[in-house]
Order: sequence, then C-alpha cells, then structure tokens
Amino acid sequence: MLYRENGQFKTSYAADQQVFPIAQDRWAVVGIVVFAFVAVPLLVDEYMFRAILIPFLILSLAALGVNILVGYCGQITLGAGAFMAVGAYAAYNFHIRVEGMPLLLSLLLGGFTSALVGIVFGIPSLRVRGLYLAVATLAAQFFTDWVFLRIPWFTDNSLSGNVSVSNLQVMGWQLNNPLNKYLFCLAFLTVFALLAKNMTRSAIGRQWMAIRDMDVAAEVIGIRPLFAKLSAFAVSSFFVGTAGALWAFVHLASWEPAAFSVDRSFQLLFMVIIGGLGSVMGSFFGAAFIVILPIVLNRLLPEIGDLVGVEISTAGISHAELIIFGGLIIFFLIKEPHGLARLWSTGKEKLRLWPFPH
Repeated sequence: MLYRENGQFKTSYAADQQVFPIAQDRWAVVGIVVFAFVAVPLLVDEYMFRAILIPFLILSLAALGVNILVGYCGQITLGAGAFMAVGAYAAYNFHIRVEGMPLLLSLLLGGFTSALVGIVFGIPSLRVRGLYLAVATLAAQFFTDWVFLRIPWFTDNSLSGNVSVSNLQVMGWQLNNPLNKYLFCLAFLTVFALLAKNMTRSAIGRQWMAIRDMDVAAEVIGIRPLFAKLSAFAVSSFFVGTAGALWAFVHLASWEPAAFSVDRSFQLLFMVIIGGLGSVMGSFFGAAFIVILPIVLNRLLPEIGDLVGVEISTAGISHAELIIFGGLIIFFLIKEPHGLARLWSTGKEKLRLWPFPH
C-alpha cells in the first residue's frame, strides 16, 4: 500500500546499504528537511523561533551526542552539561583571542576542545561502569563549574563568569535576527544528524554497540575497549560541545556557568530516555518533548485552575512541571523503556502490514 517496499529491488551493495532503504522513508526525510528550510520561515513568527524552534534544534544536537555515548555505547553520563560549558567557553575564547577567527571555526574548535576534555573524563570508563561511571562523569560537572567561576582567564576576567558575544556573522551573513539564527542552527543539525546516522552504521558504530551489549564478548572477538569507549566519549563530547557553543552564541548571546548546570545534564539524559536510547530519531523526539512540555503546561495549567476554581501560581506551575516530568520518566522506564522512537517504529511496522492481521 502506501508504506511498503514491494517492487523496490536493490541491484548493488551501495543501494542495499542506504541510510533509508525504503523509498518512502527517503521521500519523507527530504520532505521534512525541505519543509524546515523553506516553509517554516514563511509560517512561523519570531516567538516560535526564539522560544521553541531554536532551542529544539540545539538541544536535539546535544541529545544526539548523549545518545551516541549512552544509547549506542552504553556508557552512562551525568556530565553532558559540563561538556556543553566547555564547548561554549572554548568557542568564546577562540572567538575573542584569535584575531579574525571565523565564527564557524570557533564553534567547531569549541566542540573539538570539548572532545579532548571528554576523552580525559572518559578514561574511568575503562575500569568502572554503571553508577560508578555516572559519578565519575558527574565530577566533570562540578569541576567545570569551579573552573569557569574561579579562573577569570576563561571568562576574559569577568568576575561573575558572565560573558557575551555580539555582531555574529558567517561569511558575511549576519546572525542578527531569529530567522537567520534558526537557519544556521538547522544547517548545523542537518549535517551532524547525517554524520551521526552514518557513524552508527559504520564499523565504529558497530563496535560501540558491541561494547554496549557485552563488552567482554566484544573484547574476545577483537574489539578494543580502549578505542571504542574513548572514541564514543570523544564523538559524543564533540557533538555536545558544539551544541553548547551554539546554545551560548546563538540562543543566549550572554551566559554564565549556571546556564550549563547539572540540571542541564539531567535534562539531556532524560531526553534520550524519553526519546529512545540508541536511536537518532529518538533524540529529536526527546528534545521536542522537553522543549514543548513546559510551554504546554504553562498555558494549560492556569486554564485548568480557572475551571476548577483554584488559582495556580507561577511557582505552582514550576513545581507541577517537575512532578509531571518525573512521573512521565518513570512511566516510560516501566512501560516503554525504548522510548518514543520504539512507538514510532512499532507504528511503522503496523502500517507496513495494514490491513492484514498481525
């Protein structure tokens, strides 16, 4: 019917190994990308760009990085916020201290610096795992908080740790309005998502998954845990650090270390849990869920309070967000541990078999 691969024959290895082997999937992805680049700028107002779309794009990129480490390699991390901070402050220092440094290169160098720091904090993964590894990565969070608050050099001698950037441009293209910022972040996310999808299907991606499923067996068949784990930390930290640089430069423009607190680390981990571990699509689902849920609750809860005759304060809404968010995480862990991506895959499989019984 509409979603079946009947008649789609593969005549080469390249065709058989396509990222999206079913033509309908390829058309859908191309359609979504074209819609995002062409139609969204014509339909969306400034508020949507600032409050929803730009944060969604940047957090999706960060969630991709966390998913590579947690979902594909099975190495738990609670320090993603720290690597975002490293990427942000490294990009800032490259940008202000190197005369004529292009913005694009500053952002990528911020991600590269974050990758180096990620390798350092990934070394404990060679000896510990699970809760102990989570505590080791959590140390990165407190370490970076201390560094950026106590060492003025990183913040250009700002005692509060607060820094800012302005007049951003890429090859003469000014990032001075929400539309240009949205397109810039969208281009970044498109390239990095394609890179992540191909990496997880390559030899290194299969090594990550082998380490995740059973590291002892992976070592027996010749996979080096040292290379596999540290490469996962490096790639993950590069993605997260680049996202942190985008978050600081493009979304915030002025920030302090509190912008990358431990709450951000937990938020990114919850994204991949809700969206789906070991799924590129799940990273997008999780980021969309995290970004949209607070906005929906802020609009919906006061209306519900008015209907039942109860006034709900701003603090009450904030507390309700945490309660509902925590409850949903527990629900997903119990009922659907593979997240929203699994529900999406199940729906696609049912559509392929419809209308026949299954």
